[in-house]
Amino acid sequence: MSINLPSQRGRGRRAPMADINVTPLVDVMLVLLIIFMVTAPLLTAGVPVNLPDSRAKPLEQDQKPVQISLDDKGKLFVDDDEISDAILPDVLQQIAKKAEAGQPPQVFLRADKTLNYGRIMRVMGELNRAGLNRVALVTVGDDTK
Repeated sequence: MSINLPSQRGRGRRAPMADINVTPLVDVMLVLLIIFMVTAPLLTAGVPVNLPDSRAKPLEQDQKPVQISLDDKGKLFVDDDEISDAILPDVLQQIAKKAEAGQPPQVFLRADKTLNYGRIMRVMGELNRAGLNRVALVTVGDDTK
């Protein structure tokens, strides 16, 4: 082992230290990684729906879609707000009016797989009547190929 002793040739000046301690940087990065890994699954949609499986490819999006969800009890949600069937046409008309300048917004319809088919089709009929024709049915990706 060697010991660094100050040399007398530099007239009392110390040589600049060229070592960088990366241990604190690695520690901070690992903590941030763990935080993101824990919080990322919590950023999904707020309404719990048991979606059916599908082998379809995901859609590309250009703007934030409107999410309409039907849970297993038949409750209707627009984004995360629960609404009744009676005010659904009015809510959809307001969404269509906001986007009249350009093309209508993308609508993601999420419905529990145990629901009656007629219930889902009534919601799709209201979407069509409001002029919201860009509807995508959301499913869970099937990993078996």
